[in-house]
Amino acid sequence: MSMGTAERRGAPEDGGVVRVTARSVPKAPDRDIPAAGGGGPAHDRPEGPGRRAAREQPPGYRPLWREEPARRRRLPDPVRTAAVRAVIFVAVTLIMAMVAFLCTMAESWLAFPMVIGSVAGTVVATWGVLDVWVTRQVWNQRHGVVSEPSSTARAMRRESRRARRQERSAERSQERIRRRGGGASRLSHP
Repeated sequence: MSMGTAERRGAPEDGGVVRVTARSVPKAPDRDIPAAGGGGPAHDRPEGPGRRAAREQPPGYRPLWREEPARRRRLPDPVRTAAVRAVIFVAVTLIMAMVAFLCTMAESWLAFPMVIGSVAGTVVATWGVLDVWVTRQVWNQRHGVVSEPSSTARAMRRESRRARRQERSAERSQERIRRRGGGASRLSHP
């Protein structure tokens, strides 16, 4: 048994208390992980299924890790696909270049075809990296408002706001007409 671990002795069948012995080893306190049942910021958060499961754990239980929200948002799917493709192209090109270098050093007949393949791979890898950049720009242009006057997303949002305004004004005018028409008919007929 390593230092600082707890050892359980005897599993009671009748629901008695389990005796836990632990060797105390001086170590720095873990400030990131709240103690079970303790107060602090852990109780300020809303309770979800993970929080309930943590509460049902035996006393003294400490999780191995704590989930934290991602610092940056996930890449959009088309951009991620292009990035994966570019990484594969670059990796294959680097492998081909290394094989070409080793074949050249060994004076193998495979050196020339590998050099030609490396040059072609460099062209394809460059295209792949540019594809990531272009795909990202296109996605930002279509879905996110970038701070440029020519943003398509800004124009689309402007059009949708204008359409919503027109719908609301048409509904209001219809309601006004209904109220006026209903009131006039009631007044004219006793």
